[in-house]
Amino acid sequence: MTKAKSTTSKALPATYEAALAELEALVQKLESGQIPLDDLLAGYQRGAALLGVAYHKLAALAYEINVLDDTAL
Repeated sequence: MTKAKSTTSKALPATYEAALAELEALVQKLESGQIPLDDLLAGYQRGAALLGVAYHKLAALAYEINVLDDTAL
């Protein structure tokens, strides 16, 4: 059996947009069957990490908006 490439060791994107773009491309590859079976787990792990980046960026932005709303009142 071949060893799966680790896609999770690659640095995570710094922006929401970059994380979302990479996640969309990864999902497209997963759905089209372009990723070899041995690499599926690494792809899933990378996708989970990208989703985490996007979620945290959105949560931080929502927090900042709430703070601004509270100070504007």
